[in-house]
Amino acid sequence: MSKLLLLHSSHLTIPLHRQPLTAILSTSRPLLSTSSLSRLHYHHHHLSFSLLPHHRRLGVSPPSSASLTQRLQNLSARAFDDSSSLEVKTEDKEGEQKLANDDEKPPSGSESTKGSGEEYPTGEFVFEKVSWWKSFVVKLRMLIAFPWERVRKGSVLNMKLRGQISDQLKSRFSSGLSLPQICENLVKAAYDPRISGVYLHIDTLNCGWGKVEEIRRHILNFRKSGKFIVAYLPVCQEKEYYLACACEEIYVPPSAYFSLFGLTVQASFLRGVLDNVGIEPQVERIGKYKSAGDQLARRTMSEENCEMLTALLDNISANWLDEVSLARGKKREDIENFINAGVYQIDKLKEDGWITNIQYDDEVISMLKERLGVQKDKILPLVDYRKYSKVRKWTLGLLGGKDQIAIIRASGSISRVRSPLSLPGSGIVGEQFIEKIRSVRESKRYKAAIIRIDSPGGDALASDLMWREIRLLAASKPVIASMSDVAASGGYYMAMAAQTIVAENLTLTGSIGVVTGKFNLGKLYEKIGFSKEIISRGKYAELLAADQRPFRPDEAELFAKSAQNAYKQFRDRAAFSRSMTVDKMEEVAQGRVWAGKDAASRGLVDAIGGLSRAVSIAKLKANIPQDTQVTLVELSRPSPTLPEILSGIGSTLVGVEATIKELLQDLTFSDGVQARMDGIMFQKLEGAYLSNPFFALIRDYLSSL
Repeated sequence: MSKLLLLHSSHLTIPLHRQPLTAILSTSRPLLSTSSLSRLHYHHHHLSFSLLPHHRRLGVSPPSSASLTQRLQNLSARAFDDSSSLEVKTEDKEGEQKLANDDEKPPSGSESTKGSGEEYPTGEFVFEKVSWWKSFVVKLRMLIAFPWERVRKGSVLNMKLRGQISDQLKSRFSSGLSLPQICENLVKAAYDPRISGVYLHIDTLNCGWGKVEEIRRHILNFRKSGKFIVAYLPVCQEKEYYLACACEEIYVPPSAYFSLFGLTVQASFLRGVLDNVGIEPQVERIGKYKSAGDQLARRTMSEENCEMLTALLDNISANWLDEVSLARGKKREDIENFINAGVYQIDKLKEDGWITNIQYDDEVISMLKERLGVQKDKILPLVDYRKYSKVRKWTLGLLGGKDQIAIIRASGSISRVRSPLSLPGSGIVGEQFIEKIRSVRESKRYKAAIIRIDSPGGDALASDLMWREIRLLAASKPVIASMSDVAASGGYYMAMAAQTIVAENLTLTGSIGVVTGKFNLGKLYEKIGFSKEIISRGKYAELLAADQRPFRPDEAELFAKSAQNAYKQFRDRAAFSRSMTVDKMEEVAQGRVWAGKDAASRGLVDAIGGLSRAVSIAKLKANIPQDTQVTLVELSRPSPTLPEILSGIGSTLVGVEATIKELLQDLTFSDGVQARMDGIMFQKLEGAYLSNPFFALIRDYLSSL
């Protein structure tokens, strides 16, 4: 049986294992498929590659939905089986009727003006001044607050944004930053009478533009409180400056690493290397933008891939220029000229108004002390991110209303079941996610649900099962998908089941395409003196087993038909879910990844915005007045476990947490069809420290031992 993989991104690593590969990949950038069914591993906060061996064969599921274009008897596992998705009965009669109606008219907002989002509330933050009574109640609560919630009056919230930022909540034993906790801290600080302002340290960030946009929105929201927020930048490139310019003031040390030189995207190609060692990649690409596999099969970038990557880069660059020009009060042309001038002198940055002043950290603190009236011999009261995260909203009187909206976070690579060695929060586990979805559906306390997605995909079976459960939930109550850095392949597959999809301007979206392939290792085997013989029964029994020879003509034909069938299933399911004709979906599929803004204009997304807009739309769908407070219930709150505690200790002692997690994830993966997005590696956008494929090769080799 053929094995199908929908691959995604990781750190551009290429393990060369000895077995054939069939890869169904879902996005656009050059991806690495390797010999044995390779499984790409996604690291939560940036896109890159890491290919791992995949061994077990998959069974065959028969196609059955009349909505699909044709019935093909294929030996491949069905990546997107539609047989049960349209006809499964539910015990809830009302929900069953709604689901039946939804089958005729899928639960999406695509029938309205595509991508305009004008019919939806904006969810814009409005700072409400605290009444004297509420202020009195808050002060009483602060008197009885837990010791770890005590904050001195006149304190400054000091948050350091550096490295990876997770879209998941973190437990107290977890290291690293959490996007929801960063945003919540800024909201709490806006209303906390003990907090005078925010001192934001911004260092090298390793996350996508969707998260950066969400944090920037909350910085601007905080400023509506009238409190100060200043940024300190020891290291600064485009992403860091994009955040900093949302603050009132920007300070940098005299020796700061400041490089605003523009944005790049790069692609690496290994065909020449493979030819030299005697490996022949046999790649079948379906979808003109489906560049997954190009790194193996080509020596240069294809015109279609260049077009797609150029469009993505243009979106990011244009958004950066527009927002920075607005924040700094400059013309866009002036900013472009400044970048093209290659300015690196810190004095010049101050002279041209890019920064407020050149000061060391201690000098900025002294300035803040003077501003707050703190005596020079006294210490400025600072409260850090981790401590302030423990302050409950209840203490500040920030309680929601009686109406509750469930938030279910889906972050990372998708697997059907959790591996015994995988760590909590390391990805989306289908079984656990489905349990949460069902608990929301069966409960009467929730008026609506928001699925927060930050995933490049993963196991296709798990994606389909979650899609089904989300649809069942959407038949009984409003469901809104809120997409973060990336929602592609299996990640977008989940989002399609929601009634409304909300994305950031730069959310990587879509990735509907297929590529299949395997390695012919015959010449390599000759060079190293290795031989292989196979005894088989069945015409196509050696389809994947015979890696010592190329495909026979009949095998190649079957391989191509299998890939074409899988692509049609994926495309048709997307068309059905988004209320589009197959022909219309074909125009936006073909393996292309879209920025959120472009995806909205093409019907893949309904509205542009962050979590706050998703909440407003959920209130609209649930008939809750926009001026009514709601309670957001996080169903993905972490609980500290022994592996997580030990991981935190290891990180504190020797700084190896990230490496251990990565190796554990690499060594423990689930079998099955994969629905992943191949890698899009933006140098200066997603972190380029692993941009050299040879470093990745060495790391992958060591992890496969």
